[in-house]
Amino acid sequence: MRNQLTVVGLLLCLPVPAAAQPATIDPTVLQQMQETIRQQQMQLQQQAEQIKAQSDILQRLQQQISTIQKAAPLTVQTPSSASVQVLPPPTVTSGNDKIKLAISGQINRAVVVANDGYNSTLYHVDNTASNSRFRLVGTAKATEDLSIGTRIEIAVSPDRSSAVSQQQKTLTDTYFDQRWVEISLTSKTFGKLSIGKGDTASNTTAETDLSKTDVVQYASITDMGGGFLFRSKNGTKPFIPNGTSNLKVSDAFSSFDGLSRQSRLRYDSPNLYGFSLAGSLVSNQRSDLALFWGGQGYGFKGAGAFAVSNPKLANGGLLYDGSFSLLHTATGLNLTLSGALQQYTSRKDATNLYAKLGWLATFTNLGNTAFGVDYTRSEHLAQAGDKGYSVGAAVVQAFEKFATELYCQYRIFSLDRAAGSTPVSDINIGTFGARVKF
Repeated sequence: MRNQLTVVGLLLCLPVPAAAQPATIDPTVLQQMQETIRQQQMQLQQQAEQIKAQSDILQRLQQQISTIQKAAPLTVQTPSSASVQVLPPPTVTSGNDKIKLAISGQINRAVVVANDGYNSTLYHVDNTASNSRFRLVGTAKATEDLSIGTRIEIAVSPDRSSAVSQQQKTLTDTYFDQRWVEISLTSKTFGKLSIGKGDTASNTTAETDLSKTDVVQYASITDMGGGFLFRSKNGTKPFIPNGTSNLKVSDAFSSFDGLSRQSRLRYDSPNLYGFSLAGSLVSNQRSDLALFWGGQGYGFKGAGAFAVSNPKLANGGLLYDGSFSLLHTATGLNLTLSGALQQYTSRKDATNLYAKLGWLATFTNLGNTAFGVDYTRSEHLAQAGDKGYSVGAAVVQAFEKFATELYCQYRIFSLDRAAGSTPVSDINIGTFGARVKF
């Protein structure tokens, strides 16, 4: 527009010819017009070069910013001059771009003080109730209905809380457990099929728990202190023999939680009105069948499970176990029940009953505070006629912002032996620990 105005102004300066005479142009004016046009063209060319150079600079700056964001957290200055750290989104790269890979895990360490009626000793342990571990989970979508999954999960658990004892305050073996090594096919229509090592259908069916104290307190009470040895009350026998070995807490108490984790072929049905069925075929011709339920309504949240399994014990029959947990969402009050029966052919069947009253409270915005008081009764486990009793109390404080929980528990194990057996002292255990998930 500026060039056009210049040319128009020059034209207006030309003399107007008479109507009857031919138009003439002064050569000097024509030369000035040509020079002006040439100068304008040069200016336009220079401006275009400057714009291109600025565009190149801007592109390089954008590339540098992208590189910095990937390499390190970005610090942003707020109006109050406070530094706020903005972390880049977490990413895990799979070696195969067709598989989506996720890595996760946890560390769960605790300090235990145990008194066996004679001595009090401090132990540093890894909490077997939810041991330290890491996992790799891969998923791929085959169709709109079918997905393929893989899972590798390894426990790294030095000085397990279920295995340390008065004779082994630190364990010499390094504990690496292949918890999961499986491939699965999941269909929204037909259910899930899993092959490899992982949960059998009956695993966790005795351990349904909505109290949020299960990081240290749940039906499997021997996860904390199961390796400790009972001492005699009269002091003549330092440890009580159980056959060819000393009598441990885990010999007298058990939740009988199905077939645990094994190499198996497992099928899970689709969920129908909160119910689902599962069954598995395990090595050594073992098998199980389980029913699960979960739902909420009328101010309550509930979950339950029941299983029948065949552990193929030398002198045993079928194992029946189940559990149920109910949470009142408004008050946080909750109740958890668990029971199991292991059949034997040559002696009385072994039984276990577990009950817990809990309260899930919110005192601060840090996270929930969970309280629990439980009672366990086991009969005929170590031998026919034995009766075990255990009482425990626990508190768990969650720090949701840091994916961390702090917990403490106090528990008493008491065993009344069959007639003619040596009486044993109670074992008292205090626990303090922390779990951090990643």
